[in-house]
Amino acid sequence: MEIAYQPYIDPEFESLIERIYPPRVCIDNEACQDCTVVKVDSANKHGILLEMVQVLTDLDLVISKSYICSDGGWFMDVFHVTDQLGNKLTDESLILYIQQALCTNRRAGASQELQNCLKREVRPRHVSTDHTAMEMTGIDRPGMLSEISAVLAELQCHVTAAVAWTHNSRAACIIYMEDGLSGGPITDSNKLAHVEEQLQNVVEAHHGIGEMRSVRLASPVTGQTHTERRLHQLMSATLDYEPCCGCTDGDAAHQRNCTKIHVSIESCKEKGYSVVNMRSMDRPKLLFDTLCALTDMQYVVFHAAVSSKGTMARQEYFIRHKDGCTLDTESERHKLTKCLIAATERRASHGLRLDISTHNRVGLLSDVTRVFRENGLSISRAEIGLQGDRAVGSFYITDASGDEANTHTLELVRKEIGGSVLVVNKSPGWTPRTPSTAGISRTSSGSVGEEKPKFSLGSLLWSQLERLSGNFGSIRS
Repeated sequence: MEIAYQPYIDPEFESLIERIYPPRVCIDNEACQDCTVVKVDSANKHGILLEMVQVLTDLDLVISKSYICSDGGWFMDVFHVTDQLGNKLTDESLILYIQQALCTNRRAGASQELQNCLKREVRPRHVSTDHTAMEMTGIDRPGMLSEISAVLAELQCHVTAAVAWTHNSRAACIIYMEDGLSGGPITDSNKLAHVEEQLQNVVEAHHGIGEMRSVRLASPVTGQTHTERRLHQLMSATLDYEPCCGCTDGDAAHQRNCTKIHVSIESCKEKGYSVVNMRSMDRPKLLFDTLCALTDMQYVVFHAAVSSKGTMARQEYFIRHKDGCTLDTESERHKLTKCLIAATERRASHGLRLDISTHNRVGLLSDVTRVFRENGLSISRAEIGLQGDRAVGSFYITDASGDEANTHTLELVRKEIGGSVLVVNKSPGWTPRTPSTAGISRTSSGSVGEEKPKFSLGSLLWSQLERLSGNFGSIRS
């Protein structure tokens, strides 16, 4: 057998440039009247822009504008940010945390001491980094999440966090769990294999021959992919972007009044860039989601300008592929267009949102999803995690046909679940779930055209839950 030898590269070499030229972070409260300006200068590397936005995302900060330049091997970025109430950042511990997290030690994260000073966990609320993770993808079927969580409860697997998305009839979920008997991640290889086998049986029962699906269990690892970015990757792997199409009418007057997603890709031959322009409804975490798509498709952003006006957001990116090539073929441009539309649509809020805060216990997710299923309700999106000894989360629900659930059914659900269950909104602009054609983006409430500009590109997902359970904020970018 012929053996191919690879040259040894010291892992420390990859971070050499960063250590020689460490990032400089300036946080300025004087430059703008209504926001804090965060300026970052750093050696450039693939994915660094997404890393920066992710830091701000996990701090619940609103990015209203951003300007990016990364030519010549150097990265320069300016973020205009506020807290979720539209205020400047004045908390010294928060400012120190941002400076530390954006600097060379961001891989390891800011120090635990500094996190303790913030008196909060700096990560999305539905993320668990210390427990076994289950990833599932497949066709969206009513009751599948309920059956999965029921199997986990029966196998003594305690769910500590879960997030599930559906889009274009596909579904993806990530469930974090611990051993219900001993606590901590599941380390017994036999039990892991048994749990995975049982979950595969459930998923396969919901799928026909030839339909794409997958189930995978993984132990916690250092530096694992951000949960929401991983969800984008899982959804993309199911080809959920294939049915996507944006608005093709390029008339300027039409675009000003249109709430559909407009994506155009042009060539800037004199500079050797492909120029991507996006216009869509402003909505939570739009910048983060767009960058996930570009980064995972191996595109490098050399220049960018992102801003919002009223309820609309505009994004412009000057990009090349990681290998230096531009998008020269129609098929490349068509695929990127569909993937950007899908990344924008996946977080769209379908149906009524229920915010739940209740005492945590083994089998809670199974009980809650069973109540939904028994009352003829479907879950289009879900996020749940722990806050101390309480489980808090949000479920977006419809009836079995994808229409809005009736009030009487919701009252029955609230009584049966127990704890604090808050019906946040009835999404007046929401329409029944159909295959994606127009790609309408929505605000955190699910309505169109009601979001205030100061919440641009930020998430208000947990704002109502704060009123229920105290100090747990929304997930933003």
